[in-house]
Amino acid sequence: MTHLKRLFDINPFKLTTHSLHKEDIRLQESLTSIGNGYMGLRGNFEEGFSGNNHKGTYLAGVWYPDKTRVGWWKNGYPDYFGKVINAIDFIAVDIYVNNHKIDLNTITPTDFYQELDMQHGILSRQFTVTINDCTVKCSFKRLLSLTIKELALVNVSVEMLEGSGEITLVSKLDNHVHNEDSNYDDMFWEHRQSGENFVTAKTISNPFGIDEFCVTTFMQNDLSQPNLPTKKEFKEFEASEIITTTLQTGDIISLDKKVIVVTSRDIAENNQLEHARNLLNQVNKNTVEELISQHKNAWLKRWKVADVVITGDDEAQQGIRFNLFQLFSTYYGEDERLNIGPKGFTGEKYGGATYWDTEAYAVPLYLSLAEPSVTKNLLKYRHNQLPQAQHNARQQGLQGALYPMVTFTGVECHNEWEITFEEIHRNGAIAYAIYNYTNYTGDTSYLKHEGLEVLSEISRFWADRVHFSKRHDAYMIHGVTGPNEYENNINNNWYTNYIARWVLSYTLENYQLYKNDTTISLSEEEMAHWQDIIDKMYLPKDEELGIFVQHDTFLDKDLMPVTDLDKKDVPLNQNWSWDKILRSCFIKQADVLQGIYFFNDQFTIEEKRKNFEFYEPMTVHESSLSPCIHSILAAELGMEEKAVEMYQRTARLDLDNYNNDTDDGLHITSMTGSWLTIVQGFAQMKVFNESLSFAPFLPTKWDSYAFHINYRGRLLYISVSDNINIDLLNGEPLDVTIYGNTHTLTDSLTVKLMIKGVE
Repeated sequence: MTHLKRLFDINPFKLTTHSLHKEDIRLQESLTSIGNGYMGLRGNFEEGFSGNNHKGTYLAGVWYPDKTRVGWWKNGYPDYFGKVINAIDFIAVDIYVNNHKIDLNTITPTDFYQELDMQHGILSRQFTVTINDCTVKCSFKRLLSLTIKELALVNVSVEMLEGSGEITLVSKLDNHVHNEDSNYDDMFWEHRQSGENFVTAKTISNPFGIDEFCVTTFMQNDLSQPNLPTKKEFKEFEASEIITTTLQTGDIISLDKKVIVVTSRDIAENNQLEHARNLLNQVNKNTVEELISQHKNAWLKRWKVADVVITGDDEAQQGIRFNLFQLFSTYYGEDERLNIGPKGFTGEKYGGATYWDTEAYAVPLYLSLAEPSVTKNLLKYRHNQLPQAQHNARQQGLQGALYPMVTFTGVECHNEWEITFEEIHRNGAIAYAIYNYTNYTGDTSYLKHEGLEVLSEISRFWADRVHFSKRHDAYMIHGVTGPNEYENNINNNWYTNYIARWVLSYTLENYQLYKNDTTISLSEEEMAHWQDIIDKMYLPKDEELGIFVQHDTFLDKDLMPVTDLDKKDVPLNQNWSWDKILRSCFIKQADVLQGIYFFNDQFTIEEKRKNFEFYEPMTVHESSLSPCIHSILAAELGMEEKAVEMYQRTARLDLDNYNNDTDDGLHITSMTGSWLTIVQGFAQMKVFNESLSFAPFLPTKWDSYAFHINYRGRLLYISVSDNINIDLLNGEPLDVTIYGNTHTLTDSLTVKLMIKGVE
């Protein structure tokens, strides 16, 4: 039923194409996005494109509180919807041949080639066009430096293949940019100043007390023909340098554009221009080749630990590397003020802000592939925003803390009632991340202090949000949306009730363990009330089917598998009315199965199987977060075909445009799912109860796969082929359980693969 669209060739470490996909240019732009954690941009063309495209540049932590727009205001609505701001276009280099502007929307090129080199973080492109008896070859290369976060490098060259003519290059900084998702079509920038080689702009004022952001962009243009006359111009929001020369057959003009981007998150407005000049002076101590080499080496260093190597399936290999590349282009933990937006630097959908995706899906990956400090910064981000989470709860008339569905500051800034105010299970994911960090690293220092502060306030929220049903002698939670967003305002979502109960239990347990170390205080009365909720929480279950019931009335629906749908109906969210979706049995993403994934050690294999076999056939996987959870559970249940199908979907969700929505930007946080699927699914890595275990299988089509993990001060390398090999690269000896048998790992360990091609 899936309508796949593949624009790029299969290549293990690159995206390559020889086609200009004019009708899918937005998709092509999304897939060729690059970033360095500080800033990022879509794969827009330096010379511009007049067709239907989305020019987008984004700066980490720079956003605007766009006034909420709703048809009918309700008490509790946020005042604003936070939006990542589309920032200055600093890659622009217009190209003219005999005063005719090159625009691939109106001119058909030959020899078109585009390449995203994921191993080294470089985007390049070239094509040939003929204009007025002149045939020219245009080549482009760009990177956002990993070693100097404020630096962008762009190279543009034009070669005269046949004929002779006048070539003009116009290198620009252009701040005439708008957000496509602006609620009131506002221009979010105001001009501050501009000069021959810089532009300074500031976000427009807002009535919400949110800091305004100021950005200065500074450029230097170096030519291969240094003595060419140039003309510099500047006006409001724009600075440009114009270079004109005459080329004969065989001549080339090449431009190296160096750009420095400075924001008020780090440097005050009145110091930005001087700071940018000083940075550029430092950059100029290196040649362009040296700057590129430093950048490449920084990417290679990241890949050394992060890479997952798959042999026998280049599609699978390309998918996992593309996702890891985009994840590390978005976030690498250097700045505790930042988090991981669901679109990263690739688009504006969802406001580009923080979701529960980080805690539920990204934390496990960063725990394994980066230093513990990276995950600790993600936890600190939420602890720093605890007062705002308390504010969110008060907005709903509740005690404790309600972490936001969407945020930049910790204050809720999303206004879909059924999501923002009912999808409260995200509070549990914040608590689960504290557990996950503590359990995985063995470090209890955060839990004892900041962790218990967060946990106790989340617990107070749950204790106030439940109500007691005298009829059932049970605590219930009504009026919620579970992870399956295709049901709203339901009662007793099993997953929400389960994770609420778990948070109360986990908080009580650790308060008793560390009450002499922590700053919080719980009264005997409060603890007794929490324990009563734990003991009497209502968890809907159907004994005959042997399943946990997704919510009170789910089994009253007209239940049918996705295979009964007409192909023209999917994706449902693009073809059905919202009313029809809400009344259907079809599930957007893992809901009951999300809980079974999180708390895997608390369920029997039979419970896992019955719930999977009941719910997965009704799941349309129209959330990018869905396939990985199903793949992990399918792998544990020995369902290879389903596990591999779901891996393919999560690994190539954007590359093959599975849900027909990648033109808006990539699904960054869900990209963790392809790594989770291999490590927690195919290799069955589990870290419950202070132990590390594996039970790998090898997909039939694959010859082998291998990956690294950091675990409790050790670096391990795991490879799976005919044998399972585990190498201890750093750290002390460790007990590892494989297929239920415990081994002491001192240097390397080899165990025969038990399962290849699970039937």
